[in-house]
Amino acid sequence: MSSTVADMLAEARRRFTEAGIVDPATDARLLVAGLLKLSPTELLTRSAERLSPEQAEVIFKALERRLGHEPVHRILGEREFYGLPLRLSAETLEPRPDTEILVDTVLVYLKDLAKAQSRLHILDMGTGTGAICLALLSECPNASGVGSDISADALLTARSNAERNGLQDRFQVVQSSWFENIQGSFHAIVSNPPYIASNVIHDLAPEVTKFDPVVALDGGPDGLDAYKAIAKDAARFIRPDGVVGLEIGYDQRNDVTAIFEAKGFRCLKSVKDYGQNDRVLVFALARETIIRH
Repeated sequence: MSSTVADMLAEARRRFTEAGIVDPATDARLLVAGLLKLSPTELLTRSAERLSPEQAEVIFKALERRLGHEPVHRILGEREFYGLPLRLSAETLEPRPDTEILVDTVLVYLKDLAKAQSRLHILDMGTGTGAICLALLSECPNASGVGSDISADALLTARSNAERNGLQDRFQVVQSSWFENIQGSFHAIVSNPPYIASNVIHDLAPEVTKFDPVVALDGGPDGLDAYKAIAKDAARFIRPDGVVGLEIGYDQRNDVTAIFEAKGFRCLKSVKDYGQNDRVLVFALARETIIRH
């Protein structure tokens, strides 16, 4: 007799629990619902439905992948971020809930700027899936954006995510190492750059080390290489009334602030994440820098 939805959910939870997966019930629920294209409510209301042999096989193969530490959303091939469904690919980071804090924080400044500006322009550096820029564009109808990345694979993914969410007319991609191929000026420059020190990457969970692209994690010997690269040239590309919004590692607030202050910026805001760790910094040009700018 074939398994029901409830049977498969219980089997997934049992196997994940035995394997020591951190949150077996959530992972089981997300994986089974995602593969069967069921909403959380439908997972309950249709729990007695029987699965076809083909459906069961797909789920069993996915369970094996998760038991090999592949993250649930990589198996499903997509993840929602700020209400937008986003496709993932091999060379993109999986967007995480803490990064939504960067979107929340920068949105406040953009909406304030929108009162005085008819068009806003956003640059998302190291865009990956396009998550940050696309979320900002979805909330700011008078904004356009550029997503830059060193990876051609990431840019294809970002472009397809823009199309999927109806934002392609206001979003373009540029292959660039930081500001190398960037042109124009921006009301907001945003980034969730690589910020993990090279020598600790191997200590991260296998879900990260085996499946996230190293280039999107490795911030150099002190984890600060990307911030130095952004700070070095940001003043040439930011508008006088613009902001730079950055995600940071939990212990990097003072170092990143010092890097940007040395290049003529002042810190407007520091925001903590859901775990009460420093997560987001917002900078603007200091007044004397604006005069020179």
